Formats: sequence, C-alpha cells, structure tokens
Amino acid sequence: MNQRLFGTSGIRGVANLEVTPSLAYQVGLSLAEKLGEGRVIIGYDTRTSSQMLSSAMVSGVCSGGLDATILGMIPTPTLAYLSKALHARTGVMITASHNPPDYNGMKLFTGEGIAYNWKLQLQIEKAVRLEKFKIAHWSRIGRIEFSDESERYIKMITENVVLERQWNVVVDPGCGAGSLMAPQVLRLLGCKVASMNAQADGTFPGRRPEPSPENLFELSKSVRILKAHIGIAFDGDADRVVFIDERGEFIQQDRALGAFASHTLKKRKGTIVVPVDTSISVEETVRQGGGRLIRTKVGDVYVANAVEKYGAVFGGEPCGAWITPEFHLCPDGILHSVLFLKALEESGEKPSRFVSRVPKYHLLRRKVGCPEEFKQEAMAEIERKLSKYLSKSSRLIRVDGLGFQIEDGWVLIRPSGTEPILRVTSEAANLKSAEKLLKITASIVESSIRAFSK
Repeated sequence: MNQRLFGTSGIRGVANLEVTPSLAYQVGLSLAEKLGEGRVIIGYDTRTSSQMLSSAMVSGVCSGGLDATILGMIPTPTLAYLSKALHARTGVMITASHNPPDYNGMKLFTGEGIAYNWKLQLQIEKAVRLEKFKIAHWSRIGRIEFSDESERYIKMITENVVLERQWNVVVDPGCGAGSLMAPQVLRLLGCKVASMNAQADGTFPGRRPEPSPENLFELSKSVRILKAHIGIAFDGDADRVVFIDERGEFIQQDRALGAFASHTLKKRKGTIVVPVDTSISVEETVRQGGGRLIRTKVGDVYVANAVEKYGAVFGGEPCGAWITPEFHLCPDGILHSVLFLKALEESGEKPSRFVSRVPKYHLLRRKVGCPEEFKQEAMAEIERKLSKYLSKSSRLIRVDGLGFQIEDGWVLIRPSGTEPILRVTSEAANLKSAEKLLKITASIVESSIRAFSK
C-alpha cells in the first residue's frame, strides 16, 4: 500500500497487488501482538479474493497465538454486531465495500463493535511496517473454529422492530454480502419482497457495488413495473442503504438522511452527527427539529466515535452509512432499511412525501484521479490557487480536506481514503452557482495534479 496503510474505512486496495495474503497475514500477527490473548472473529464479503484473504488473516491471528472464529460470508454490520455479542477481542471484516470487484480490504472492529479509531489503526500500522510481531510456540498456536452466528443479528432486528403493514418492496443487494440476509429479514417482518441481484457473486454481474443512481436504473424500473411501495439497494458489504421512492425515482441521499434524522428527533431530542461533506439541507432540518448538529471528518469511524462521545441519537453519512446507537455503533444498511420503513409507517407518508420537507439544495460531486504519491503536494497547490481565486468572499474550513464557504454555497476538496482520487463537492441554492463552483474548482484541482504528475 502507498502512503498510509489505513484509509477512511479500513485498509483497501487492489486485491493481490496492494491488498495481498502476505499483508493480511501480517495484520493478523499484529492483532495478536496487540491483543495478547483471546478470540478474533472473521467474516468476508462475496468478492473472489475474500476467502483467500480471510484464510491468510486466520493464519496470522493463530500464528500469533489468538483463537479465530470464521463466520463465513456475512455483511459488515453483522460482523460488527457479533463482535460485541460474541465477546470477541476484535472483529475483522474482509471487504472493499462499494469499491469495484478487483478491490478488497480489511475493516477492524473493537470488542464493542465500533470501528478501530486512528490511535488503534496506527498501532497496527506501525507493527506491520516494522514487522514487530512474535510467532507463538507450536504449543500455543491459536485454535480455529467455524460458526454460523447470523441468527443472533437477525433476531436483534426482528425482535426489536415490528412493521404493522405489508410493504411491497423490491430489494437489490447488488450480489454483495447482503444478498441472502436482506431479503430474509424483510420477509420475516412481513414484507412482500421481490429481489434482484440477490445471488452472492463477487464479480458483481448485475451492477457495480456502489448503489448510485446510475447503477440502479433497473431497480427504479422494477419499482415502477411492480408498483412497489419502495425500492431498497445496498452496497457490497451492506453497511450502506439507499432508496427508490414509490414513483421509481432515486431519493437524494442527503434528503433521505435529513428526513430520517428529523423523524428520529421527533421521538428523541438530541444530537445528530454527520460528516463535513453533508448538505446544508440536513443542518437546516436538524435545527428545525430542535436538534444539535455536529460535523466530523468524512468516514464512518469518525461518525461512530462522535456518536459515542456526544451521546448522539443518530449519525450518518450521505452515502447511506447510518448509525442508530440504541442498536449498535456500526453503519448498518439492513437495519436502516427496516427502520426507514418503520419511520414511513409512523409518519403515515409515502417515501416521496416523507423526504419532501427537507430543503432542496443543489449538491454536486466529482471525482478527479490523483495518484496517492501526489495527493499531499496537489492539495497544497490547490489551497494556494483556490484561496487566491476565492479570497474576497470565502472562509476556509479545515475539518477535513479544504473547505471554502462562500456567500451562496460551499465547496470541499478532499483526498479519498479508499481510492486514488480527490473528491470535489459543491453546493448552492442555485443550480448554476453550484455548477460554476464545481467546474472552476475541478479545473484548479486537475491543473494542480498535472503539475506534479509530469
């Protein structure tokens, strides 16, 4: 891996090139060095490289003297929940989440079911880079067991959420880790479920793992044809969820986040946590609902830690990674697909109406390719150029990356922690203003990257 080992959501890179069995083995040994004794639980998604990396991780964990329980193919939130439910020292999920099929990675969770924070990640990273770990004596090698514990997670949802009506739902797990469990949970709660791309297949033949509007055309079409109440889609490891309304239209993710946060505040006043790239519409909605909004760096680990720190009632990212702490502290797409239906029941509204009261801003996003080794220098050059261009009307914000707040909107440039790209986000009440801001900023970003890549 180039630069840092961990990004915004664990370790991630191209399988067998950047994320190799050797690396997985070393991370396993590093965990053993850090933890000393106990049990590590390991799960994996549907990617073709996942079982290979899982086996290497098990070898490292056991070689270092820890016991390993292999849970098989499960969603990331299931693994996180079981880390606490099974009293594990750590949970390891082999996944690259929404990334393309050739990627893979590792997400680490504490025994409390919350993602490793930067302090814990640095301990693992340091051990890997320095190869600072011990090999256990043959008589103290860890034990390996296989166990299917998914029913514990399923019961956590079905015993705590009751749906009063029969929802007609179309579900698209994208051939990812939620392919079996997501339709099962919805059916157990009385939903009439039509599923597509629900066969576990790590080549993702039905669509790309990221549940973006352009990847969900067939789901939208199916909702219209079947006259379903709602469409639900997940990413590759099912920690994200997005929705298609009853008209077959993609629900803008910031508006879905804002509507659900607002509904949560009607039941429990308190704090809502979102990352810095979240729409102003969410901030306005939370304020109108009598809540307090806290912004963090981008990444579910930052949101989760802030939810815990401030005792928030809800936290979430616009990508669909939502956390309701009364259940657990990992983003959970399957859980929130159910909670979203429950919120619709309690409001008595259709999906389109449910989100309609969230103010509509024009939020635009663009990805600009940037090799890892040029990110730091490029960001410095971008700051110099953009500060000069926006100097008279902007305020620099450094929560994460470079944020510039101007009179009628804002723009954010942030190095991705999971891909060799810089992410550019702009927002304004006027579409032309948002487009102009994005175009100018993206041009400056591209020219800055070219200056270092010649």
